[in-house]
Amino acid sequence: MKRILITGAAGFIGSHLAERLLERGDQVVGVDSLNDYYDPALKERNVSAALEHDAYSLFRDDICDSGRVFEIFELAQPEVVVHLAARAGVRPSLADPNLYHRVNVIGSQHILDACRSASRLSHLVFASSSSVYGGCTDVPFREDHPVNRPISPYASTKRMNELQAHVYSHVYGLHVTMLRFFTVYGPRQRPDMAIHKFTRLIDAGEPVPMYGDGLTARDYTYIDDIMDGVLKAVDTPFRYEIFNLGEHATTPLRDLIEMIARHVGKPARIEQLPLQAGDVAITYADISHAQELLGYRPGIAMEEGIARFVAWYKDTQA
Repeated sequence: MKRILITGAAGFIGSHLAERLLERGDQVVGVDSLNDYYDPALKERNVSAALEHDAYSLFRDDICDSGRVFEIFELAQPEVVVHLAARAGVRPSLADPNLYHRVNVIGSQHILDACRSASRLSHLVFASSSSVYGGCTDVPFREDHPVNRPISPYASTKRMNELQAHVYSHVYGLHVTMLRFFTVYGPRQRPDMAIHKFTRLIDAGEPVPMYGDGLTARDYTYIDDIMDGVLKAVDTPFRYEIFNLGEHATTPLRDLIEMIARHVGKPARIEQLPLQAGDVAITYADISHAQELLGYRPGIAMEEGIARFVAWYKDTQA
């Protein structure tokens, strides 16, 4: 049994992780501001099951409040920290880059400082993103590819997180595992993300925005596979490592829309629009490093994952 602190605990990934840790007998301390980036009521629903568990506690606080972060760490005495809290999304980061810097960079600095001072801490697991690869077209993306040319404020903050964490590993001996998530989807996915948004629009008979010619492709990763990787990172400390967590498969945008429409059982009314600033042509994870060192083995193919997501979505609308 471990005592694990999760930031962003009311979010999509964080709430799933909390439940998985509780199921296996760990004690979990959640931290989440439950901000209004999307409906806080959805976040309350995300944590409802965990809150019924005696081994779970939730602090409704902001990682940008450094004093409060240190107070929570002192109370929690974590053995492992999983830092998921962040402002996410490429396009919103272009609209408010200062907010993204404040939360993702300054807020994460507070987490790193608190980890450095935590006497019982074994290691930190820190969420990064496939966005750090920018416009790279040398696929599949490997962790040792150059990532010095991000093309959105969000991507630049996640690369900065990797550099911040490396400093703390090198200078202070903090053990850190960085996880580059590749477009995670599944039940509880944020409503602004493509798969959730497209499902909702197709089900309602509304136009589906398709940016570009529909050939841009993404490595979509089902939440259960991400959980496999995160849990293995929780259980396996490293001095400093970066891992891609993806499916090692790509799906073009047009194919994604058609797949969702097929599972929803309604046609998609596509509205073709120009490519947006910050969009990339492809994301595609080389997962050999995670396979070798973590034993990461994704197993949910896109067709099955979309079927599961649509079934969950329909249940929420019943």
